[in-house]
Amino acid sequence: QVQLVESGGGSVQSGGSLRLSCLVSGYSYRRYCMGWFRQAPGKEREGVATIDSRGDTGYAESVKGRFTISQDNAKNSLYLEMNSLNPEDTAMYYCAAAAVRYCSMPPESVFLYWGQGTQVTVSS
Repeated sequence: QVQLVESGGGSVQSGGSLRLSCLVSGYSYRRYCMGWFRQAPGKEREGVATIDSRGDTGYAESVKGRFTISQDNAKNSLYLEMNSLNPEDTAMYYCAAAAVRYCSMPPESVFLYWGQGTQVTVSS
């Protein structure tokens, strides 16, 4: 049974930082594309960052230079380091796992497994 459990969300002021974690179980995530998505109130879910089996990463234009996706194989975890946060980053953030090995911000339909999400709120 595949499980993705996010943590690390919270409330911060504009300019602050947060580090999201996603604990993965039941899935050889290191062999496949993994990603972070977010959904703000009243908006569609959007891709934020991806990392594939080669360690290649991809980012949405809105977060390039501010967010960093990484993984720790020893801890079966995926991370999203978020710096210089602004109110437009406020959203529910989701971890997701795909069944393809290589990716760079692929369509959401590629991702098969999803976590429950962790809320990030940035105040001005």
